[in-house]
Amino acid sequence: MVGHVRAGAPAGAVLLLAGLLGGCGTSEDGKAAEGTDRGAASAPSSAAPPGASSATPSTPSPPPVLPAALTSQRPDWKHCTAPEGGSAPGGDWRCALVDVPLDYARPDGDTIGIALIRKKARDKDRRLGSMLFNFGGPGGSGVSILPRAAESYGYGKLNSRYDLVSFDPRGIARSAGVVCRTDKKQESALQNVDLTPDTATEKAAFMKDATDFGAGCAHRSGKVLPYVGTSNAARDMDLIRQVLGDEKLTYFGISYGTELGGTYAHLFPAKVGRTVLDAVVDPTADPVGHARNQATGFQRALENYFKDRGQDPKTGTRRIARLLEHIDQKPLPTDSGRELTESLAVTGIVTPLYSESSWPYLTRALDEAEKRGRGTLLLQLADSYNGRDKNGHYDTQSHAQRAVSCADSRPRPTVAEARALLPEFRKLSPVFGPFLAWDTAGWCARWPVAGEHDHPEVSAPGAAPVLVVGTTGDPATPYEGARKMADALGDGVGVLVTNKGEGHGSYGRSACVTSTVDAYFLDGKVPADGTTCS
Repeated sequence: MVGHVRAGAPAGAVLLLAGLLGGCGTSEDGKAAEGTDRGAASAPSSAAPPGASSATPSTPSPPPVLPAALTSQRPDWKHCTAPEGGSAPGGDWRCALVDVPLDYARPDGDTIGIALIRKKARDKDRRLGSMLFNFGGPGGSGVSILPRAAESYGYGKLNSRYDLVSFDPRGIARSAGVVCRTDKKQESALQNVDLTPDTATEKAAFMKDATDFGAGCAHRSGKVLPYVGTSNAARDMDLIRQVLGDEKLTYFGISYGTELGGTYAHLFPAKVGRTVLDAVVDPTADPVGHARNQATGFQRALENYFKDRGQDPKTGTRRIARLLEHIDQKPLPTDSGRELTESLAVTGIVTPLYSESSWPYLTRALDEAEKRGRGTLLLQLADSYNGRDKNGHYDTQSHAQRAVSCADSRPRPTVAEARALLPEFRKLSPVFGPFLAWDTAGWCARWPVAGEHDHPEVSAPGAAPVLVVGTTGDPATPYEGARKMADALGDGVGVLVTNKGEGHGSYGRSACVTSTVDAYFLDGKVPADGTTCS
């Protein structure tokens, strides 16, 4: 990971991984990813980001009054063109752009286009409205992911009565996408920057790269950079709701999409329709808290992986830690001619932990590294995670992810604070802990835009029931976050559904969760708070 573990783009990352797995015997029923990268210490600006609310956390600002030119838009739906690195969706998929204010504090000012994709409901006579999806990241392109996810995860049943709709949130892909560095610079960083620096030279290089990343974002995308935070994306969702002609928002958020959905519920509680949040981000956690959660979650998934293979989890963890120490001293050769560094090896190990169906590939990759001394398979896994294609081109999801995360998060941990976390994080996870501890300092180092808050506000008194689905073995968004989200939404709003299982996300994987969610969306059946699926 050049830093952060992604919290989102579950469907997108796993669909990419499924193509990589080829004939190793895995299926496409997994999901992927939650997000955290890295950054150096600097005192953040005391100014709030443009457009940020100055209200107290429990009281959202009144929704901005938008000009009729925006609220009365009617999308011009056309056949979709191919996304970068992909193919155009066929069939009944259509795409459009909707204009939104760049700065909601100045709704009559500059606008940017938000890219949408839609497949209309099959049963027009029983149509319930539109269902808006966000698949996580932050940084995932809903326009690219939804057509593939709809086929792989069973959203076709929902399409019987809902128009399926997704979007590229602001700062992502076709919606004024943030770009921060070139492919050459990205390749150099992945190969040469040690994400667990041991020497003064490595620490200096680590922090310089983090600072350079933010400077590159400001240079290439400075106009939109202050406005790409989650609260503005939630405001965009409400404008999309109005443009689509829906009285209330029906929403399905996965991974980071749960944070976006909780933020929407807080800002627009009266407009919350049937809403499901799956693979839930802990809304109470600051950057250190998220890193701590992920160290816990990925270590738990790794131990469950070893148990599934009939191996002792502690022995297996020590074995991988020793492998990483060896690779840190001497990177492994690969068939591509590139080297597998320690940082890339950790990313390769993280990737298949998002889905239990991908565990056999982790076994093959570890066997190749330990028994043959080669890193080809782990590097392929890392490349799929990092958005690198066979030609050496990187997508910009990691750019957008970092831009959104840093626009949201006010804390900027220092190098000294990250170093102080190392003993605790190594205890939580000898494999992932050191990377996540250092990540807290590198992710938003000297970021050119101040963060909006310590953690998102999601309280939504008076909102309709929101189904909050947590999986007990989720590595990227540990189950405990679902409990906290349900509590934070408020009494009578957050409805907790527990899935006893593995992997990041449960819809389309657990028959029980899928039927429960379908019954809620299609028939309005709200399950009892505390419902458990296994």
